[in-house]
Amino acid sequence: MPQRTTRDEMELVDGDAAERTSAYRDRNSTSDRTLNILTMFSDERPVVRAADVIERLGVARSTGYRYLQTLTSTGFLEDTGNGYRLGLRVFELARIARKAHSPEEIIRPALERLARDTGGTALLTRRSGVRVYCVERAEPPQRHLQLSYERGRALTLNAGPLAQVLLAWESPEIVEDLLERAELPAYTSHTLTTVPQMKKRLAAIREEGLVICENEVDLDTVSIAAPVWQGGRVSAALGIVVVDAQIDPIVLERHVLRVRQTAEIVSERMDSVG
Repeated sequence: MPQRTTRDEMELVDGDAAERTSAYRDRNSTSDRTLNILTMFSDERPVVRAADVIERLGVARSTGYRYLQTLTSTGFLEDTGNGYRLGLRVFELARIARKAHSPEEIIRPALERLARDTGGTALLTRRSGVRVYCVERAEPPQRHLQLSYERGRALTLNAGPLAQVLLAWESPEIVEDLLERAELPAYTSHTLTTVPQMKKRLAAIREEGLVICENEVDLDTVSIAAPVWQGGRVSAALGIVVVDAQIDPIVLERHVLRVRQTAEIVSERMDSVG
């Protein structure tokens, strides 16, 4: 005959479950708050004050300082005396992330060759949610362009060809969702800033297999980008940015060919390493 569970035993089980749920919620809250602190840093705010952290988290002063001390002791933050900046541990994680996202033995030589052959800055980008990141960059000899695409910097989905290519082969449902949530700021007067403009551009990219545009992110530049395929999906965008004074139709045609060929070579090699 099955043994009946008493009310006391049921309450004990329910209490244990509630305690586990509460403990999970507390841990999750701590994780969220820690990540919240790290996401406060930006180009415009490289140093964050303790008072700002406490206000952002909505916690007691002692609790806020406890989070900051934990992040400082583990190397994620450094106390400058006037506030906190990102610590050297973040540099280490960035190095590891870069290695995982762009295998150096495959990507670096290809970008260096592309930069040398075209005289432009060669770039590799990847998407995370509604943000696009430059994960690798190579400069041509004796030249360094000042571009919005700095290694590790987050840009938006409308940030020129090297962002738009990453969306072009996604499903209509994913594109709709991403564009609905994304900011579409104007980097220049030539930037695409509306959803209909973006959808029209994405359709053109799918038809042509790559994209060329002028001045959409940085003035006086021409950008060319093509997809890098891996496992049947677009895993990255590869391209160049050149000063538009260098471009005539014949040179542009050569650049397009070099970008397309390089993207195909990188796609084959990326697929071979899984």
